[in-house]
Amino acid sequence: MKIGLVRRGHSRIGGAENYLKRLGRTLFQRGFAVKLYTTEEWPHAEWPFGVLVRFKASTPWLFAQEIQKRRASGEILFSLDRVFECDCYRAGDGVHRIWLERRLAHEPAWRSRFRFLNAKHRQILELERRLFEGGARRIIANSKLVKDEIVREFRYRQDDISVIYNGLSAVKSALKPRSRPELRRRWGLRDEDTALLFAGSGWERKGLKYAIEAVRLTENANIFLLIAGSGTKPANMPKNVRFLGPVADMPSLYAASDLFVLPTIYDPFSNACLEALSFGMPVITTAANGFAEIVESGVHGEIIDRPNDTGAIRDAIEKWADPERRNAAKERCLKLAGRFSMDHNVQQTLEVLEGLIESGRSSKADR
Repeated sequence: MKIGLVRRGHSRIGGAENYLKRLGRTLFQRGFAVKLYTTEEWPHAEWPFGVLVRFKASTPWLFAQEIQKRRASGEILFSLDRVFECDCYRAGDGVHRIWLERRLAHEPAWRSRFRFLNAKHRQILELERRLFEGGARRIIANSKLVKDEIVREFRYRQDDISVIYNGLSAVKSALKPRSRPELRRRWGLRDEDTALLFAGSGWERKGLKYAIEAVRLTENANIFLLIAGSGTKPANMPKNVRFLGPVADMPSLYAASDLFVLPTIYDPFSNACLEALSFGMPVITTAANGFAEIVESGVHGEIIDRPNDTGAIRDAIEKWADPERRNAAKERCLKLAGRFSMDHNVQQTLEVLEGLIESGRSSKADR
C-alpha cells in the first residue's frame, strides 16, 4: 500500500521532523511504499525510508497546490501541514483561527490589524477552513483542547478525530554522565539557587514576558530564570533573568534546572513541557496548553488559568521553589512522562492510517 507523508520545510531540531522520520522508518519496515512530499530544505540524507519528492513552494498556498498536483493515485495522504485535502491531517499546530483570536488580548491593536492584512495568515486560515470543513477524511489532534476547538469552530465530525498525545524521543541519550552539581556549575548556578527554565522559540506565544514579570515580582533572591532560545530581548531585564541563546545541549540544561515555566497564550501540546517532566521537573504552565491535560495541578507542577496572571505565576514559582516539595514530586513526574513515548505515538498513528486503508478497501469492495 502507498502512503504519502507531507511536511513543508525542514528544521534540524524540529519535533515534527523527528516524528516523521520515526513514522517513515516504521512504515518502511512494515513493507509500505512510503513517499515524503516536502520542499527543497529537506536534505536527501535525512530521508532513507522511501521516495523523497522535493519542490519549491515559497508560501503555504503554493505548497498546497503542489501537493494537489503531485499526489499519486490510490495513495493514502497523511499531512502535517495544512493542504487542500488529505486522508488524514495531524493538527499539531492547533487551530490558527483560535491562536489569532487569543493573541488579540495580549498585543497592541495596531499589530492585530496589520496581521490580518498579512497574506500568509489569510492563506493558512483558508487552507484550515477547507481541511476542517471536509477536506480531511480523518484528523489526529495532539490534545483534547485542539479536538474540541475543531469540533466547535468547524462542526467537524467528533468521531473522526483521534487524540494522540505527543511522545518523547530519547532526550536523555545525549547526556554524558556528569554529577548534578557539575552540571549546575556549568550553567553558572550555585547550590542555593532555584533555576527556573523557559525554553523554545516564539516567545510572544509562549508568554515569556509574563514569566519575566513573575520573576520580577518574587521576593526570593535565589530564583533565577534561564531562557534558552532565540528572540528579541526585552529592555530593563531583572538581574535574575539570564538569556542563554540557542542551546545545543538541552539535556544538560534540563538536568541542571529545578522548575520549568511556560505561561503560554496558546499551545496545542508543548513538547518542551513533556521533556522537562521526563527529567523529574515540575512544570508551571497554563490551561491554554494541551499538555495541561495530562498533569495534575499541585502534583506535577501548577496549572495557571490565565497567562497574564503574573501574581499567580509568581505564587506557583515560590511554592515550587521549596526543595522538599520538588523532591517529593520528582518520581511522580518521571513516572508520568514514561507513559508518553514516541514509539507509542507512532503505533497509535499507524492504527489510524491502517483504519483508513481498510475503509478504502471496503469501499472498493462495495462498489
